[in-house]
Amino acid sequence: MKLFITGIGTDVGKTIASAIITEALEADYWKPVQAGDLATSDSHKIKAYLSNDKTVIHPNSYALNTPASPHLAAELDNIVIDLKKITEPVTNNNLVVEGAGGIFVPLNDTDCVIDLIKPDYKVIVVSRHYLGSINHTLLTIEALQNRKIAIAGILFNGKENQATESIILKKTGINCIGRIEEEPYFDQNVIWEYADLFREKLMNL
Repeated sequence: MKLFITGIGTDVGKTIASAIITEALEADYWKPVQAGDLATSDSHKIKAYLSNDKTVIHPNSYALNTPASPHLAAELDNIVIDLKKITEPVTNNNLVVEGAGGIFVPLNDTDCVIDLIKPDYKVIVVSRHYLGSINHTLLTIEALQNRKIAIAGILFNGKENQATESIILKKTGINCIGRIEEEPYFDQNVIWEYADLFREKLMNL
């Protein structure tokens, strides 16, 4: 199984969600494009959050120096992101692929993050509650459906907002994997607890 983790925008909790999903499945992890924070990248964070010994964290295809939209970060590094050079790692294990920002974050003049999603991937959408998040969530899901991309489920992040969650699920019919609460901190133990909580649903995707 190959799961692509995307969010409805930036800073909605994709990396925490990716860590939980990776731990639950003892899957391999891969972030194709990392922009900025190379010494403390998402791959570094995932490694620190995991307690299983089966996960392999595969190197980024592009590791860019500037924390910015990948198309700009690449330009500042005097390169152009080429989708043909983004090669999925070979593994017999389940694979968790983490996107960058939302699905229409540009990678270059023609391609966006959504273009990284292959036909055999299933997408998990991470939604965080804020004013406007219903719109952003519905737009993300509709865009994926318009491309006929399989959506495995939605994962809510933050304090429960029943009105928001119920209307999103009612309008989309998307499978709800669960909610990550507003935790005071995340460490290996907290990640493991959520992994254990979500494992059965994730295994059945």
